[in-house]
Amino acid sequence: MKSQTQAPMEDSTPSGRNRKPSLHLDNQLVGGKYRVVKRIGSGSFGDIYLGVCLKDASEVAIKVERNEAKYPQLAYEAKVYQKLAKNPGFPTLKHFGCEQHFKAMVIELLGPSLEELFSSCKRRFSLKTVLMVADQLLSRLENLHSIGFIHRDIKPDNFLMGTGKQAHKLFLIDFGLSKRYLDAESLLHIPFRKDRNLTGTVRYASVNAQKGIEQSRRDDLESMCHCLMYFNLGKLPWQGITAANKKQKYEMILEKKSGTKIEELCKAFPSEFAVFMKYVRSMRFNEDPDYNYMRQLFRLLSRSLNYQYDNVFDWSLLKQQKLERQRERDQERARGITGARLSQAKKGDHLPLGSGRKFSHCAVGDRSTTCIRK
Repeated sequence: MKSQTQAPMEDSTPSGRNRKPSLHLDNQLVGGKYRVVKRIGSGSFGDIYLGVCLKDASEVAIKVERNEAKYPQLAYEAKVYQKLAKNPGFPTLKHFGCEQHFKAMVIELLGPSLEELFSSCKRRFSLKTVLMVADQLLSRLENLHSIGFIHRDIKPDNFLMGTGKQAHKLFLIDFGLSKRYLDAESLLHIPFRKDRNLTGTVRYASVNAQKGIEQSRRDDLESMCHCLMYFNLGKLPWQGITAANKKQKYEMILEKKSGTKIEELCKAFPSEFAVFMKYVRSMRFNEDPDYNYMRQLFRLLSRSLNYQYDNVFDWSLLKQQKLERQRERDQERARGITGARLSQAKKGDHLPLGSGRKFSHCAVGDRSTTCIRK
């Protein structure tokens, strides 16, 4: 199923700012050539609708934001998409503009998120799938960082599979919380700062981000580490923590997250995962990540296990198995129907069309009738 949905999480904290109820935009015209069909989800600062292009009937995703939004982000997000236009693995921006009561951004409609696929695979990915996903995640982050931006909300919900010929490709979405880490004019790295509010989703946030330290490229990469271990384990050690209030809960999550040793977190999996996480957590604030080193770490592991990066993911196999089971059921049903017809024929019962006897037209006088030939 195609989607751009953002499922709520028990420890999700995009910004901590309350948003107004959704706009009722069904059948609304956007940009003169896109028609809103229905609401399908929400991002960090706006709602997302399924839309259709009036010119060619193709489906699109339409993200909207009220004109009176206290913290407008959509125009900024559209500019990020424009800057990413030549990079693979980011949805194409088709339109951005202001309507009567809202701003609208139209992008290509993608497939299910990694979170949705993870749930469909009984909340566990095979090692091969995790390694293929890791390779694409690194490429998306490298491309984003190359234009001077960090994402600040890396999580499975924000990675969507493509559709059609691009069904094997991962796309990174939702740049409402992204930020320049390089100054647009001087190209200097932003300064190190403390006492910052947490931006992102606490489950996948880096330890430093939770401590209130300004985020940089290393934090996107650490969030990616947490995503990979989530896929490996099915659940992170700091999930499911309950407390009297959100502040206390976040403090407990940070304590558990920073107190869990990397070796303990990764103990049931190849050592490359621990090496990767140690490398990321040891990075300096403004250090240039060695993307090739990280990529080769997992590619060499994959090669040693005789895995092929063939884009056959767990959900691909699941879909194939479902199709095979459906085919078997159809064949069994067809055999049952055929058997019943043959049984009727042997008993001389009333014969349905196609029962095995031949029919022909016979002339009887000036009338025409149907004869059964044995």
